[in-house]
Amino acid sequence: MQLLIKILVCFFAGMGAGLGTGFAGMSAAAVISPMLITFLGMPAYEAVGIALASDVLASAVSAYTYGKNKNLDIKNGLVMMVTVLAFTMVGSYVSSLVPNTTMGSFSVFMTLLLGIKFILRPVMTTKEAMEAVSAQKRVIQSIICGCLIGFICGFVGAGGGMMMLLILTSVLGYELKTAVGTSVFIMAFTAFTGALSHFAIGGAPDIMILVLCVFFTLLWARIAARFANKASAITLNRATGVILAVLGSVILAVNYLF
Repeated sequence: MQLLIKILVCFFAGMGAGLGTGFAGMSAAAVISPMLITFLGMPAYEAVGIALASDVLASAVSAYTYGKNKNLDIKNGLVMMVTVLAFTMVGSYVSSLVPNTTMGSFSVFMTLLLGIKFILRPVMTTKEAMEAVSAQKRVIQSIICGCLIGFICGFVGAGGGMMMLLILTSVLGYELKTAVGTSVFIMAFTAFTGALSHFAIGGAPDIMILVLCVFFTLLWARIAARFANKASAITLNRATGVILAVLGSVILAVNYLF
């Protein structure tokens, strides 16, 4: 019975995380961590490590799928990734100096609100409009936005994927598929760094739960990414919005009702 519960929790956690990653570049940590902590009684640090490890392959396979369909901006993605990683450390340091700053629900509320935003106000930017921006301006924008995303993620401790998607679509004017593809490309590297540091500090996690979460997240991320790249812009906006709104609502319920 205990084994069945573990498998079911990992399945639904992986499904939610995979759909969120493949459709919207969402971090698996936002879904998997609260599920493992709430239903399996796992220590928070270990749960976050497993969630980040699940994120690595899911984000990588999603990025490959988006890249294969020419929906990935590698050049500016690399620029943004470097600044995100650097300013995440800056944000973490500043956060340690500020007493009683607890904003753990930030990413959950952001997931829900961003889902509603995609349903009510879909991103309809075209690739032609996106490519009209000069290369130099795009690099400068990527550096500035990477600093902002990294600092907020480090200070708050969550919300990286959602912050990237919001800024790529709303500030940098990316077409939705390219925004998601670039977001998961960056998240693959940031999640790998985070997972390694968690396991190095906290020790080896529960191997069975790790394998199950990685497998189910990878499976559903692959399915979601393939669907997303074939869908029309309006269909993708609605599907992304529904996925994010449902996930945000479920995570809020898990956090506050259990």
